[in-house]
Amino acid sequence: MTQQTAPGVPPEPSLADPCAERGPAGERLRGGSGPAPALDVFLSGRVFMDMIFTGLPGLPPPGTELVTDGLGSAPGGVANIAVAMSRLGLRVGLAAPFGDDMFGAYLWRTLAEQEGVDLGLSRRVRGWPTPVTVSMAYDSDRSMVTYARPVPGPVDDLAGEPPPSARACFVDVDRPVPPWIPAMRGRGSLVFGDLGWDQTGAWPAEVLDRLRHVDVFLPNAAEAMAYTRTGTPLEAAEVLAERVPVVVVKRGGDGAIAIDSATGERAEVGALPVEALDPTGAGDVFAAGFVFGTLAGLPLAERLRFANLCAGLSVRHHSGSLGSPCWGEIAAFGESGEVPESVLADYAFVVQFIPDAAEDSPVRAEPTLRIGG
Repeated sequence: MTQQTAPGVPPEPSLADPCAERGPAGERLRGGSGPAPALDVFLSGRVFMDMIFTGLPGLPPPGTELVTDGLGSAPGGVANIAVAMSRLGLRVGLAAPFGDDMFGAYLWRTLAEQEGVDLGLSRRVRGWPTPVTVSMAYDSDRSMVTYARPVPGPVDDLAGEPPPSARACFVDVDRPVPPWIPAMRGRGSLVFGDLGWDQTGAWPAEVLDRLRHVDVFLPNAAEAMAYTRTGTPLEAAEVLAERVPVVVVKRGGDGAIAIDSATGERAEVGALPVEALDPTGAGDVFAAGFVFGTLAGLPLAERLRFANLCAGLSVRHHSGSLGSPCWGEIAAFGESGEVPESVLADYAFVVQFIPDAAEDSPVRAEPTLRIGG
Protein backbone atom coordinates (compact mmCIF):
# COMPACT_ATOMS: atom_id res chain seq x y z
CA MET A 1 0.00 0.00 0.00
CA THR A 2 1.33 3.46 -0.92
CA GLN A 3 2.14 5.56 2.13
CA GLN A 4 0.97 9.15 2.16
CA THR A 5 2.03 12.17 4.17
CA ALA A 6 -0.46 14.34 6.03
CA PRO A 7 -2.16 17.11 4.02
CA GLY A 8 0.09 20.14 3.61
CA VAL A 9 3.25 18.23 4.63
CA PRO A 10 5.84 17.91 1.85
CA PRO A 11 7.15 14.40 1.15
CA GLU A 12 10.73 13.52 1.98
CA PRO A 13 12.86 11.54 -0.50
CA SER A 14 13.91 8.08 0.63
CA LEU A 15 17.69 8.10 1.06
CA ALA A 16 18.14 4.76 2.80
CA ASP A 17 21.51 3.17 2.09
CA PRO A 18 20.94 0.51 -0.61
CA CYS A 19 24.35 -1.03 0.19
CA ALA A 20 24.42 -1.59 3.93
CA GLU A 21 27.24 -4.08 3.36
CA ARG A 22 29.63 -1.47 1.90
CA GLY A 23 31.14 -0.77 5.33
CA PRO A 24 32.01 -4.40 6.13
CA ALA A 25 33.32 -4.84 2.56
CA GLY A 26 35.67 -1.90 2.99
CA GLU A 27 36.90 -3.18 6.33
CA ARG A 28 37.56 -6.59 4.80
CA LEU A 29 39.48 -4.96 1.94
CA ARG A 30 41.69 -2.90 4.24
CA GLY A 31 42.18 -5.68 6.76
CA GLY A 32 42.64 -3.28 9.66
CA SER A 33 46.44 -3.50 9.40
CA GLY A 34 47.98 -0.30 10.74
CA PRO A 35 47.06 3.33 10.07
CA ALA A 36 45.74 4.17 6.63
CA PRO A 37 44.83 7.37 4.76
CA ALA A 38 41.40 8.77 5.53
CA LEU A 39 40.28 8.07 1.94
CA ASP A 40 40.80 5.17 -0.41
CA VAL A 41 40.14 7.29 -3.52
CA PHE A 42 39.89 11.03 -4.17
CA LEU A 43 38.57 12.63 -7.34
CA SER A 44 37.29 15.91 -8.66
CA GLY A 45 34.93 16.87 -11.47
CA ARG A 46 31.41 17.90 -12.34
CA VAL A 47 28.20 16.16 -11.24
CA PHE A 48 25.23 16.03 -13.61
CA MET A 49 21.57 15.31 -13.04
CA ASP A 50 20.92 12.37 -15.36
CA MET A 51 17.33 11.66 -16.41
CA ILE A 52 16.88 8.50 -18.49
CA PHE A 53 13.63 7.81 -20.32
CA THR A 54 13.21 4.15 -21.28
CA GLY A 55 10.68 2.03 -23.13
CA LEU A 56 10.40 4.49 -26.01
CA PRO A 57 9.44 3.27 -29.51
CA GLY A 58 11.57 6.07 -30.96
CA LEU A 59 12.03 9.81 -30.72
CA PRO A 60 8.88 11.94 -30.79
CA PRO A 61 8.41 13.76 -34.13
CA PRO A 62 7.99 17.56 -33.94
CA GLY A 63 4.62 18.57 -32.53
CA THR A 64 3.91 15.20 -30.92
CA GLU A 65 4.20 13.68 -27.45
CA LEU A 66 5.26 10.22 -26.30
CA VAL A 67 4.24 8.78 -22.95
CA THR A 68 6.41 6.10 -21.35
CA ASP A 69 6.35 4.28 -18.02
CA GLY A 70 10.14 4.16 -17.68
CA LEU A 71 12.14 6.95 -16.03
CA GLY A 72 15.45 6.66 -14.23
CA SER A 73 17.04 9.61 -12.47
CA ALA A 74 20.48 9.50 -10.90
CA PRO A 75 23.67 11.45 -10.27
CA GLY A 76 25.82 11.50 -13.41
CA GLY A 77 29.16 12.80 -14.63
CA VAL A 78 31.96 12.20 -12.13
CA ALA A 79 29.32 10.76 -9.76
CA ASN A 80 29.16 7.60 -11.93
CA ILE A 81 32.54 6.37 -10.77
CA ALA A 82 32.27 7.88 -7.28
CA VAL A 83 29.07 5.91 -6.58
CA ALA A 84 30.44 2.72 -8.13
CA MET A 85 33.56 2.83 -5.97
CA SER A 86 31.66 3.68 -2.79
CA ARG A 87 29.25 0.77 -3.31
CA LEU A 88 32.22 -1.60 -3.30
CA GLY A 89 33.24 -0.31 0.13
CA LEU A 90 35.92 2.18 -0.92
CA ARG A 91 36.06 5.43 1.05
CA VAL A 92 35.56 8.03 -1.67
CA GLY A 93 36.16 11.76 -1.46
CA LEU A 94 34.76 14.05 -4.15
CA ALA A 95 35.49 17.73 -4.76
CA ALA A 96 32.79 19.12 -7.04
CA PRO A 97 30.63 22.21 -7.48
CA PHE A 98 26.89 21.78 -6.87
CA GLY A 99 24.13 24.07 -8.08
CA ASP A 100 21.99 25.82 -5.48
CA ASP A 101 18.77 24.61 -7.13
CA MET A 102 16.48 21.63 -6.46
CA PHE A 103 18.59 19.24 -8.55
CA GLY A 104 21.75 20.33 -6.76
CA ALA A 105 20.17 19.61 -3.39
CA TYR A 106 18.99 16.17 -4.56
CA LEU A 107 22.45 15.28 -5.94
CA TRP A 108 24.22 16.42 -2.78
CA ARG A 109 21.91 14.47 -0.49
CA THR A 110 21.98 11.35 -2.65
CA LEU A 111 25.77 11.24 -2.80
CA ALA A 112 26.42 12.19 0.81
CA GLU A 113 23.54 10.53 2.65
CA GLN A 114 22.56 7.57 0.46
CA GLU A 115 25.85 6.67 -1.20
CA GLY A 116 28.33 7.62 1.53
CA VAL A 117 30.58 9.83 -0.64
CA ASP A 118 32.64 12.35 1.37
CA LEU A 119 31.76 15.84 0.05
CA GLY A 120 33.91 17.73 2.54
CA LEU A 121 35.77 19.49 -0.27
CA SER A 122 32.70 20.07 -2.46
CA ARG A 123 30.78 23.34 -2.42
CA ARG A 124 27.42 24.78 -3.41
CA VAL A 125 27.71 27.57 -5.97
CA ARG A 126 25.18 30.38 -5.54
CA GLY A 127 23.27 31.17 -8.71
CA TRP A 128 24.81 28.34 -10.75
CA PRO A 129 22.30 25.89 -12.30
CA THR A 130 22.90 22.17 -12.02
CA PRO A 131 24.00 20.56 -15.30
CA VAL A 132 21.29 18.21 -16.63
CA THR A 133 21.45 15.43 -19.21
CA VAL A 134 18.28 13.82 -20.56
CA SER A 135 18.81 10.45 -22.21
CA MET A 136 16.13 8.82 -24.38
CA ALA A 137 16.76 5.10 -24.73
CA TYR A 138 15.12 3.19 -27.57
CA ASP A 139 15.90 0.26 -29.87
CA SER A 140 19.14 -0.61 -28.00
CA ASP A 141 20.41 2.91 -28.58
CA ARG A 142 19.98 6.33 -27.01
CA SER A 143 19.94 10.03 -27.79
CA MET A 144 20.95 12.68 -25.26
CA VAL A 145 20.40 16.36 -24.63
CA THR A 146 22.60 18.21 -22.12
CA TYR A 147 22.22 21.61 -20.48
CA ALA A 148 25.31 22.98 -18.75
CA ARG A 149 26.60 26.44 -17.86
CA PRO A 150 30.27 27.22 -17.11
CA VAL A 151 31.25 26.83 -13.47
CA PRO A 152 32.21 30.13 -11.83
CA GLY A 153 35.85 29.43 -11.00
CA PRO A 154 38.01 26.36 -11.73
CA VAL A 155 36.76 23.05 -10.37
CA ASP A 156 40.25 21.67 -9.78
CA ASP A 157 40.94 24.35 -7.16
CA LEU A 158 38.49 22.60 -4.84
CA ALA A 159 41.02 19.92 -3.92
CA GLY A 160 42.66 22.24 -1.41
CA GLU A 161 46.26 22.77 -0.41
CA PRO A 162 47.57 20.37 0.57
CA PRO A 163 45.21 17.91 -1.14
CA PRO A 164 43.66 15.13 0.95
CA SER A 165 45.46 11.94 1.86
CA ALA A 166 44.25 8.95 -0.17
CA ARG A 167 45.53 5.60 -1.37
CA ALA A 168 44.55 6.52 -4.93
CA CYS A 169 43.19 9.39 -6.99
CA PHE A 170 41.45 9.65 -10.34
CA VAL A 171 41.95 12.14 -13.17
CA ASP A 172 40.69 12.78 -16.71
CA VAL A 173 43.74 13.35 -18.92
CA ASP A 174 41.83 14.93 -21.78
CA ARG A 175 42.36 18.25 -19.98
CA PRO A 176 45.47 19.62 -18.23
CA VAL A 177 46.43 17.65 -15.13
CA PRO A 178 45.59 19.68 -11.98
CA PRO A 179 48.46 20.40 -9.57
CA TRP A 180 47.01 18.20 -6.83
CA ILE A 181 47.64 15.07 -8.94
CA PRO A 182 51.48 15.20 -8.89
CA ALA A 183 51.29 16.39 -5.29
CA MET A 184 49.27 13.34 -4.24
CA ARG A 185 51.41 11.02 -6.36
CA GLY A 186 54.50 12.37 -4.67
CA ARG A 187 52.97 11.37 -1.33
CA GLY A 188 52.39 7.80 -2.50
CA SER A 189 48.89 7.88 -4.05
CA LEU A 190 48.31 5.72 -7.12
CA VAL A 191 47.00 7.81 -10.01
CA PHE A 192 44.30 6.28 -12.20
CA GLY A 193 43.56 8.08 -15.47
CA ASP A 194 40.77 8.01 -18.02
CA LEU A 195 39.55 10.28 -20.81
CA GLY A 196 36.52 11.09 -22.91
CA TRP A 197 35.74 11.03 -26.60
CA ASP A 198 37.41 13.84 -28.59
CA GLN A 199 34.50 15.56 -30.33
CA THR A 200 36.92 17.51 -32.56
CA GLY A 201 38.48 14.37 -34.03
CA ALA A 202 41.98 15.84 -33.57
CA TRP A 203 43.21 13.35 -30.94
CA PRO A 204 46.13 15.63 -29.95
CA ALA A 205 49.44 14.07 -28.93
CA GLU A 206 49.77 16.27 -25.83
CA VAL A 207 47.03 14.22 -24.20
CA LEU A 208 49.32 11.19 -24.15
CA ASP A 209 52.15 13.34 -22.79
CA ARG A 210 50.06 13.78 -19.64
CA LEU A 211 50.38 10.06 -18.95
CA ARG A 212 53.70 10.77 -17.27
CA HIS A 213 51.58 11.71 -14.24
CA VAL A 214 49.54 8.47 -14.36
CA ASP A 215 50.12 4.97 -12.94
CA VAL A 216 47.07 3.19 -14.43
CA PHE A 217 45.41 4.28 -17.68
CA LEU A 218 41.92 3.00 -18.60
CA PRO A 219 40.82 4.15 -22.11
CA ASN A 220 38.26 2.33 -24.22
CA ALA A 221 39.38 0.66 -27.42
CA ALA A 222 38.19 3.38 -29.80
CA GLU A 223 39.91 6.13 -27.80
CA ALA A 224 43.11 4.11 -27.38
CA MET A 225 43.40 3.34 -31.10
CA ALA A 226 42.58 6.92 -32.12
CA TYR A 227 45.20 8.49 -29.86
CA THR A 228 47.91 5.95 -30.78
CA ARG A 229 47.02 5.80 -34.50
CA THR A 230 46.89 1.98 -34.34
CA GLY A 231 44.52 -0.54 -35.87
CA THR A 232 43.78 -2.96 -33.01
CA PRO A 233 43.21 -2.67 -29.24
CA LEU A 234 46.29 -4.83 -28.58
CA GLU A 235 48.52 -2.62 -30.71
CA ALA A 236 47.16 0.43 -28.90
CA ALA A 237 47.82 -1.18 -25.51
CA GLU A 238 51.41 -1.96 -26.48
CA VAL A 239 52.05 1.64 -27.54
CA LEU A 240 50.47 3.01 -24.35
CA ALA A 241 52.43 0.54 -22.20
CA GLU A 242 55.58 2.44 -23.20
CA ARG A 243 54.15 5.55 -21.51
CA VAL A 244 52.39 4.29 -18.39
CA PRO A 245 53.09 1.45 -15.88
CA VAL A 246 49.68 -0.22 -16.30
CA VAL A 247 47.34 0.19 -19.28
CA VAL A 248 43.88 -1.32 -19.58
CA VAL A 249 41.98 -1.13 -22.88
CA LYS A 250 38.23 -1.60 -22.41
CA ARG A 251 36.49 -3.38 -25.29
CA GLY A 252 32.88 -3.35 -24.09
CA GLY A 253 31.16 -6.63 -24.90
CA ASP A 254 34.50 -8.12 -25.97
CA GLY A 255 36.04 -7.71 -22.52
CA ALA A 256 39.37 -6.00 -21.85
CA ILE A 257 43.11 -6.39 -22.26
CA ALA A 258 45.83 -5.11 -19.94
CA ILE A 259 49.61 -4.80 -19.80
CA ASP A 260 51.64 -4.22 -16.63
CA SER A 261 55.02 -2.89 -17.78
CA ALA A 262 56.51 -3.12 -14.29
CA THR A 263 55.84 -6.83 -13.74
CA GLY A 264 55.61 -7.98 -17.36
CA GLU A 265 52.09 -9.32 -16.77
CA ARG A 266 49.66 -9.40 -19.69
CA ALA A 267 46.02 -10.41 -19.51
CA GLU A 268 43.01 -10.64 -21.81
CA VAL A 269 39.62 -11.41 -20.27
CA GLY A 270 36.19 -11.70 -21.89
CA ALA A 271 33.13 -9.80 -20.76
CA LEU A 272 30.61 -11.30 -18.35
CA PRO A 273 28.14 -13.27 -20.51
CA VAL A 274 24.94 -11.41 -19.61
CA GLU A 275 22.28 -9.69 -21.67
CA ALA A 276 23.14 -5.98 -21.86
CA LEU A 277 20.15 -3.68 -21.48
CA ASP A 278 21.93 -0.30 -21.22
CA PRO A 279 25.72 0.27 -21.37
CA THR A 280 25.47 3.80 -19.95
CA GLY A 281 28.21 4.28 -17.36
CA ALA A 282 29.59 0.74 -17.74
CA GLY A 283 33.08 2.06 -18.41
CA ASP A 284 33.03 3.95 -15.11
CA VAL A 285 31.79 0.88 -13.24
CA PHE A 286 34.57 -1.17 -14.88
CA ALA A 287 37.12 1.41 -13.73
CA ALA A 288 35.73 1.29 -10.17
CA GLY A 289 36.12 -2.48 -10.13
CA PHE A 290 39.68 -2.23 -11.40
CA VAL A 291 40.55 0.35 -8.72
CA PHE A 292 39.16 -1.99 -6.05
CA GLY A 293 41.10 -4.95 -7.45
CA THR A 294 44.29 -2.93 -7.58
CA LEU A 295 43.97 -1.72 -3.98
CA ALA A 296 43.19 -5.31 -2.98
CA GLY A 297 46.47 -6.47 -4.53
CA LEU A 298 44.87 -8.87 -7.01
CA PRO A 299 46.83 -10.25 -9.99
CA LEU A 300 46.23 -8.45 -13.28
CA ALA A 301 43.86 -11.04 -14.75
CA GLU A 302 41.72 -11.09 -11.59
CA ARG A 303 41.54 -7.30 -11.58
CA LEU A 304 40.18 -7.48 -15.12
CA ARG A 305 37.68 -10.20 -14.22
CA PHE A 306 36.37 -8.29 -11.23
CA ALA A 307 36.05 -5.11 -13.29
CA ASN A 308 34.18 -7.05 -15.99
CA LEU A 309 31.92 -8.58 -13.33
CA CYS A 310 30.96 -5.15 -11.94
CA ALA A 311 30.40 -3.68 -15.41
CA GLY A 312 28.44 -6.73 -16.54
CA LEU A 313 26.06 -6.49 -13.60
CA SER A 314 25.52 -2.77 -14.24
CA VAL A 315 24.48 -3.09 -17.91
CA ARG A 316 21.48 -5.22 -16.96
CA HIS A 317 19.64 -2.09 -15.78
CA HIS A 318 18.45 1.26 -17.16
CA SER A 319 19.86 3.22 -14.29
CA GLY A 320 22.97 5.34 -14.79
CA SER A 321 25.17 5.56 -11.70
CA LEU A 322 22.62 3.81 -9.48
CA GLY A 323 23.02 0.71 -11.66
CA SER A 324 26.39 0.09 -9.99
CA PRO A 325 26.29 -3.21 -8.11
CA CYS A 326 26.41 -3.55 -4.35
CA TRP A 327 28.02 -6.62 -2.78
CA GLY A 328 24.55 -8.02 -2.18
CA GLU A 329 23.91 -8.11 -5.92
CA ILE A 330 27.34 -9.63 -6.55
CA ALA A 331 26.59 -12.36 -4.01
CA ALA A 332 23.10 -12.95 -5.40
CA PHE A 333 24.45 -13.24 -8.94
CA GLY A 334 26.80 -15.99 -7.84
CA GLU A 335 23.80 -17.98 -6.58
CA SER A 336 21.46 -17.18 -9.48
CA GLY A 337 22.59 -19.79 -11.99
CA GLU A 338 22.51 -17.07 -14.67
CA VAL A 339 25.87 -18.20 -16.05
CA PRO A 340 27.33 -21.74 -16.20
CA GLU A 341 29.35 -23.02 -13.26
CA SER A 342 32.37 -23.30 -15.57
CA VAL A 343 32.24 -19.52 -16.14
CA LEU A 344 31.49 -18.73 -12.51
CA ALA A 345 34.56 -20.68 -11.41
CA ASP A 346 36.79 -17.95 -12.86
CA TYR A 347 35.31 -15.53 -10.31
CA ALA A 348 35.81 -17.70 -7.22
CA PHE A 349 38.46 -15.27 -5.93
CA VAL A 350 35.71 -12.67 -5.35
CA VAL A 351 34.19 -14.69 -2.49
CA GLN A 352 36.91 -13.59 -0.05
CA PHE A 353 35.69 -9.99 -0.33
CA ILE A 354 31.95 -10.60 0.05
CA PRO A 355 30.88 -9.63 3.59
CA ASP A 356 28.48 -11.89 5.47
CA ALA A 357 25.83 -9.14 5.46
CA ALA A 358 25.71 -9.23 1.66
CA GLU A 359 24.12 -12.65 1.63
CA ASP A 360 20.91 -11.10 2.97
CA SER A 361 21.07 -7.93 0.86
CA PRO A 362 20.41 -8.72 -2.80
CA VAL A 363 18.06 -5.73 -3.17
CA ARG A 364 19.36 -2.83 -5.22
CA ALA A 365 18.54 0.87 -5.18
CA GLU A 366 15.83 2.11 -7.49
CA PRO A 367 17.39 4.63 -9.88
CA THR A 368 14.53 7.09 -9.77
CA LEU A 369 13.70 10.42 -8.27
CA ARG A 370 10.71 8.80 -6.59
CA ILE A 371 9.57 10.59 -3.48
CA GLY A 372 7.49 9.32 -0.65
CA GLY A 373 7.64 5.90 0.98
